[in-house]
Amino acid sequence: MTGRAVDVTDRVEKSTSVVPVVHPRRGTELALLVLAVGLCVLGYLNVGLARYGAVPGNVTDYACGLGALALLAHVAVRVRAPYADPLLLPIAVLLNGLGLVLIYRLDQETPDDPAALAQLTWSTAGVALFIVVVVVLRDHRTLQRYAYLFVAAALALLVSPVFFPAVNGARIWVRIAGFSLQPAEFAKILLAVFFAAYLAANRTALAYAGRRVWKMQFPTGRVLGPIVAIWLISVGVLILERDLGTSLLFFGLFVVLLYVATGRTGWIAVGLLLACFGAFAVGSLEPHVHSRVQDWLHPFASIDAGRGPTQLAQSLFAFAAGGLLGTGLGQGHSSLIGFAVKSDFILATAGEELGLTGLCAIFLLYAVLIARGCKAGLALRDPFGRLLAIGLASILALQVFVIAGGVTGLIPLTGMAMPFLAQGGSSVVTNWIIVALLVRVSSVARAQPDAYEQLPEED
Repeated sequence: MTGRAVDVTDRVEKSTSVVPVVHPRRGTELALLVLAVGLCVLGYLNVGLARYGAVPGNVTDYACGLGALALLAHVAVRVRAPYADPLLLPIAVLLNGLGLVLIYRLDQETPDDPAALAQLTWSTAGVALFIVVVVVLRDHRTLQRYAYLFVAAALALLVSPVFFPAVNGARIWVRIAGFSLQPAEFAKILLAVFFAAYLAANRTALAYAGRRVWKMQFPTGRVLGPIVAIWLISVGVLILERDLGTSLLFFGLFVVLLYVATGRTGWIAVGLLLACFGAFAVGSLEPHVHSRVQDWLHPFASIDAGRGPTQLAQSLFAFAAGGLLGTGLGQGHSSLIGFAVKSDFILATAGEELGLTGLCAIFLLYAVLIARGCKAGLALRDPFGRLLAIGLASILALQVFVIAGGVTGLIPLTGMAMPFLAQGGSSVVTNWIIVALLVRVSSVARAQPDAYEQLPEED
């Protein structure tokens, strides 16, 4: 019996030791990083020339700073995740750099409220955490061991803003000695890890156990109950804090991962029905949300009443003024939107000054980033890694949809930050952590022996 076991082990080791050598495409990543940094520097120059007819005096500092961050991140990936997807890091650098350019451009309209330097500082912190995750986290499956610790930390983070004053009607910030933090941004990553770990461990029971109601298999309460309870607590706390955008994000994440874990399309239908019911209830009962719904249904009502345009109306005007090719960086008037122009409505500035063409390019960048994250997850053999990668990519997808839909009038506004583009330290830091985890997962997926045959050779 022992000899047979040893023989089987030897055959497994021999079958996995011979791996075809395929270039990990780090040269491609470096070339794309140079292109991304170059495009961001070109945009920075364009803003200065358009606004003042001269090259900005600190353009060298901006170029060197962004280039150094990109190079350090590339070195970390080259050393610790050599087979990672070569598109993930360059896209993140390009989006982050473009966000810095747009915020710097809007700073010229609001000299008393500069934000570009602070955003660059937060971006540096985000890249530093990206490097830490890539270097320290050798195996993403390690996170699965601490799933319950992560969910406890996530709930603590979600509750913490209750003890601090509300800002713009919502209790979503923790402010200490002039330092502000949005805990829900970090909680979304911790909950994604917990959801992935729990669903991976119970995927069979979720898919095949329980009662059948209306041709749909519902899991038993013993299996589905704990994760539903955690989700309800999270969403309930966020609703009390009036952070409805993040509530919608958590709900979407929960439904997507439940569908991926079970393969039951009925969960999508149930999720959509619950989302519509919840949106109707909250929109009818919560005055703040009801006003946003009315603004969404009648964006020009305030103009007809002689009170001037609302933020949503100004955003729609900005998109219309941009046309196909845009007015050019630094030559728009989207600053008329008001106080949220650098955060919630920064996409309106991109639409006005880069036009429909530039806006489509930005959306394509997000689409590629999300698609490559999902691809890395689907290539993995372990269920936890698959669910984690798809969950993280879904977070980005849901944020982009909710924010873009809000500022373009497709859905009511919810008040979230556009990944990498919008002003917000907590947002940019957590987005860099998400990219780091996707880089780690993609490196493992592409390093699998059977994955090499699917990878095209580099020229």
